[in-house]
Amino acid sequence: MTEILDVAVIGAGISGLVSASLLRHCGYSVAVIEKSRGVGGRLATRRIGDTIADHGARYLEPKGDLLQGLIHELSEHRIIEPWTNTTYLCDPTTASLSPTTSNDWTIYYAAPTGMNAIGKFLASGLEIFKSQRLVAMTPTAEETWQLSLEIAGTPEPTSQTLQAKAVVLAIPAPQAVPLIEPNKSFFSLDFFESLCYAEYDPCLSVMAGYPPTRNIDLNQRATAWRSVSFPENYDLAWAGWDSSKRQLSEKPLFVFHSSAEYAEKYLDEADLQPAATHLLNLAGKSLISWLNAPEWVQIQRWRYAFVRRPIPQNCLISAKPVPVVCCGDWCAGGQIEVALKSGIAAAGEINTHLQQRSLPGKECWNLIARAYRAN
Repeated sequence: MTEILDVAVIGAGISGLVSASLLRHCGYSVAVIEKSRGVGGRLATRRIGDTIADHGARYLEPKGDLLQGLIHELSEHRIIEPWTNTTYLCDPTTASLSPTTSNDWTIYYAAPTGMNAIGKFLASGLEIFKSQRLVAMTPTAEETWQLSLEIAGTPEPTSQTLQAKAVVLAIPAPQAVPLIEPNKSFFSLDFFESLCYAEYDPCLSVMAGYPPTRNIDLNQRATAWRSVSFPENYDLAWAGWDSSKRQLSEKPLFVFHSSAEYAEKYLDEADLQPAATHLLNLAGKSLISWLNAPEWVQIQRWRYAFVRRPIPQNCLISAKPVPVVCCGDWCAGGQIEVALKSGIAAAGEINTHLQQRSLPGKECWNLIARAYRAN
């Protein structure tokens, strides 16, 4: 990574991958820098022994033209399948379920091999440097950004630098603020204030596995639900029968999400097991009694899970001295459709301030699919 890149994209979530793909397909040299070991951001799947659990995004709901186009392409390549056409709301006081879906035409999609398969699809053909964290960025006399990276997974902490003519920060706004703040003089006040304005809610995600005999109980119950939400004032926000996404799964696996208010209590706690136990107990009381007694349990803390206060723009652009664009689901909404729009808008802004080439339009999913088939 000694050459000067056209564009460095920081973050391999939905917005970053889409932005990088568009820029790459119109001929720019692009590298994606991702701090974790995988791609997809909150399209996250964890391997646990001989099974997997989707502990981030629950499913895809076809809302918006862009997401519908992506769902069509993912379905064509058998990356996703229909999961359920009904979601439920649970009344914890009576343990009763009521459908929240307005009609039978709504289909919720999931990926049998894990929701991170969607991220891998979007990453097709891209140069991605994983386990590398951006710790500082500095404008240079050559009108580039010098990016200082910290590399994880090595015996001793190591670092390296790269240079890029433009940077896309496709990360949560609170993570972008400390990168921009040391260089505030290079950015407008509106740019920095907008970045500071966006806020997120946290979430705890509990993954729990159960013995094969519980499948018999589930079959006897003729359990209809796959996805259950709870009232806003309840510590447990959502429950999902995760193993039902995989037809050959021998052991039941459920995923539970906390409310934002409950997760706030554990933002700085080292031990999350008491929180997992509490959420499992609530699931046992509200849904099925044995949900509070899994064979194993793991818990994930998402500090930036859901956008609470988005900014009104599709992305933030600072053109001088060197282009920087910030994008993500915190721009104009907080949904997957918004993340896609934001990544596309970011690519457009970068292209405008570089060489103004012809960016792909509606055919972008076909181009990504072509790269996917070539891998």
